[in-house]
Amino acid sequence: MEIFQTSDSLLSIYRRAISLAISKDYAEQLSGKVDTVEHQDSEQENRRRELLDVEVQAQQEKIIADHGEAHFRQQIMGTFYNQVNSQINSDFDNKAHLYHSVLGIEDAAPTILEMLAKRATSINKIYPLAGSLSWLTNDLINLVNKPQYRKRADVQVTDGKLALSYIGLDNLKLVMPTFILKHWLPNSTAPYGLMKRKLWNDSLSVALAAKALASDKDMDTFSAFTTGMLSNIGQLAVTRCFLTTFHEMHTAELRKAYDDKDKRLHNVLVQIEASPDILLEQIIMRSAKLSADLIEQMHFERLQITEAVFDLAYAQSIDKMCPIAQLVAKAKAFVVFRSLAKDDLIDADETKALLSSVKLSPSEITLLKKSDIDHIKLNFS
Repeated sequence: MEIFQTSDSLLSIYRRAISLAISKDYAEQLSGKVDTVEHQDSEQENRRRELLDVEVQAQQEKIIADHGEAHFRQQIMGTFYNQVNSQINSDFDNKAHLYHSVLGIEDAAPTILEMLAKRATSINKIYPLAGSLSWLTNDLINLVNKPQYRKRADVQVTDGKLALSYIGLDNLKLVMPTFILKHWLPNSTAPYGLMKRKLWNDSLSVALAAKALASDKDMDTFSAFTTGMLSNIGQLAVTRCFLTTFHEMHTAELRKAYDDKDKRLHNVLVQIEASPDILLEQIIMRSAKLSADLIEQMHFERLQITEAVFDLAYAQSIDKMCPIAQLVAKAKAFVVFRSLAKDDLIDADETKALLSSVKLSPSEITLLKKSDIDHIKLNFS
């Protein structure tokens, strides 16, 4: 988001929040909040070794060899990471590829959201679209069969249209954006095992926080919720693209080194892992603007979120954003604050700067603190 990059202090906070989404250890490493015991032990061991005067020549030769091996390893890693960066930069230039192949967005998904924004809509109109997406039909059926939503414990719903009717249009305005974004999440974020859950939790919290603010101001809660939910779609695309490209290229290089019987190269390649630094920079540089590009391809007319997502990507101040974008920017700032505060990664001055940048008022902060922005609550009559 451009508004979080207008000053070094805000960019530092934003960078920390994204690094926390990648992994807690990585965020603590970047912030300097790391356990130094292991480092201190290593330093002490080095000092002990320096005091030894035996086998000096052998140690010197080993140091020279290790230095040469380290240089070779750095050279291979640098070349490989440059190749990965070059490939993903090329992929990001092809928005249609990202839309259809990387995220796998079917036309029916945004069309359903567009229909829910219309006043004259119905289950009969939505069902053919929902029915064309087998994963969505399964998710809807599984939802209504959860114990808390079943009218009779001995009856299981197996029909998609019946599930839609049971959920109802009002609930669908929460359910559909949620299920759709969840389907676009990366299948895996290995080696960052918790990143997938973090991406999901943050998206949901931003959407629910935006909805709470919209409700308080008598604004369109569906637009606010959906904008909040889909505003992270660029981050999903960057993460998917980077991790997929890395794993495919890494596997190919390992295979080539094995086939060439280049043991030295193979040993170095085995140790290479997906770089969190590259992922972090790509997310910061691209995700917000990519969200706008992808939302634009959905061709929304009734659902007023395209302008809001573009404002989030490009506006440098809250005053230059449309009303829905302002709500989502406030929601994002609050979720960033809450995430960092939970792990003691933000101080009081930084908190003030972050929340002030989106003009989040004391009453709005109080509202969000007392609101449940972690769980969707459906109302089944």
